[in-house]
This record gives sequence, structure tokens and C-alpha cells, in this order.
Amino acid sequence: MTNGDERKQKVGAALVVGGGIGGMQAALDLAEAGIKVYLVESKPAIGGVMSQLDKTFPTNDCAMCTMAPRLVAIGRHKDIEVLTLTEVVRIEGEPGNFTVTLKRRARFVDESVCTGCGACVANCPIRFVPQPLDGAPPVKLAPDVQARVDQIIAEHRHRPGPLMPILQSINAVYNYFPEDVLRYVSRQLNIPLTQILRVATFYNAFSLKPRGKYIINVCMGTTCYVRGSERLMERFADTLKIKPEETTPDMLFTLKAVRCIGCCGLAPAVMIGDTVYGKLTVKEVSAIIKKYQGTNGHGQAHAG
Repeated sequence: MTNGDERKQKVGAALVVGGGIGGMQAALDLAEAGIKVYLVESKPAIGGVMSQLDKTFPTNDCAMCTMAPRLVAIGRHKDIEVLTLTEVVRIEGEPGNFTVTLKRRARFVDESVCTGCGACVANCPIRFVPQPLDGAPPVKLAPDVQARVDQIIAEHRHRPGPLMPILQSINAVYNYFPEDVLRYVSRQLNIPLTQILRVATFYNAFSLKPRGKYIINVCMGTTCYVRGSERLMERFADTLKIKPEETTPDMLFTLKAVRCIGCCGLAPAVMIGDTVYGKLTVKEVSAIIKKYQGTNGHGQAHAG
């Protein structure tokens, strides 16, 4: 038997580590060549960072439109076995004859009968610890704060699904969610605090920490990034003497990095309140900050 024949005999299966778009395509290519493939991903699902993107550079194609056919093909392919929540512990052997030890974390559901209804997430005893309202001490708010929150609750409590509009109104008043206010809302609506926190922490527009009067959103999407948004972020941080996700001591500015603000044609773009500053340069940053230090911004778009 020749060495070439020996190598052919050794090829039995392939292990692809990482379930991002590259790993998915590699698994499909190997499987189409007739090789059994184990696709290992440490996260609960494959897809990687690309599954979190809206569009891809440079064509602005829909990221999910690119991924969806591959996801379907992997799910249907008889020679691809997907191992999520799995990490590589040890690799032994030689090329063509490897032995790989994997560690797979428990998913705590029977995957063979799971329908993806989400009921287990909503009732998870670990992530969402039930907090009984009966017997809990009453929440005391300052009289003016309580009067304002009571007014907001009264405006929305009889509407279907009142929690979201109530949280939006509270956020509009305080620009974040004070903990005692959320506890008060929980008591008034008879909704567990854990359920309110699920909503309050899901949306990027909400915050549990005090934020500045003006939130500077620097777009770090692909188009803005390649056109210099990273330098804009550095200039804003240096000028304000804060880091991203921090707030100035005078509570005037909060600096945030966001994935996309929907203004790719104005890249690099920054949004402050409802105002979009497009085709921005680092030389303009100081003037913009001074404008908000002295006056109120108004919702409009600016292009340099």
C-alpha cells in the first residue's frame, strides 16, 4: 500500500472549531466532499458575529440573507453534526489521526422534543428568580417623584400591555431607570421585578445607570468604521476625558459606541439626541461639544 493510500484510509471525519460564517462554510465544503463534519461552537447557537449585523461591507448585503441558506443547509446535511455549548479541551494524535476531547455544557432541555416555544426561558428558575410581592416592604419615593410616577402609571395602566409605555415615559423623564422607581412600578402593577428588568435591560435605549443629558452615539458600523469613526470616538473621549460607556461628572454627556444608526451614506456619523452629524471629521468634535455645553441641540441632520 502506498503512502497516498495510507493517507486516504486515515481520513474519516473532520472537526471544525467555531460556528461563525467561516466555520459554517468550511463545514459545508467538507461535507460536500463526502467527509463527516463535527461543527463545534462554544455559544448556544451557530452564526457568530455576523448574525448580529444588519448589513455587510462593501456591498451592504443583508447579513441574514447571506447566512440563512447556510444555516438551512447545515441543519439538513446528513454529514454535519452541530455541537453547540461545546469547547475543545484537548487534542492528541497526528495529522490524519487526531483524537479530540470536548466539553459540552448542559442545555437543560431535551433537544429532541424542543419546539423553540421559549417557555423555558420565561420560566427559568436560575435566570429569573421569582420575587413574591406579598410581605415585601413598601417602596418609599420622594413626594414629587411618586406624584410623577403615579401620573405616568395612571395614563397607561388600563391600556393593553402597559409596561412598555410606562417604562418609555419614565425613561423620558429621568433618562434612566432608578431602582426604587422600578420597584415602585413593580408593586403598583403587580408585576415581578425580574420581568420588568428583562424589558429594561433588553433595549439599548434604556439604562439602569444615570446617563448624561446628551448621549453621544458614535456609529461603529462597518461603513462608519472604515471611514474613521474609531478616530472620532478617540477624539470625543479625549475631549470629554471619559471612556466609552461613561458619563461626564457634570452629567451633561454620555459617550456610547453603537453598531448602526442607519446613516451609511453620511459615514462616519454621530448622533446626539435626534441630531445626526454626518461626514464628520475629528476637527469638528470640539465645536460640537461646545455647542451642547452652551445651548440645547435640535433634531436635524448635518453633513460636512
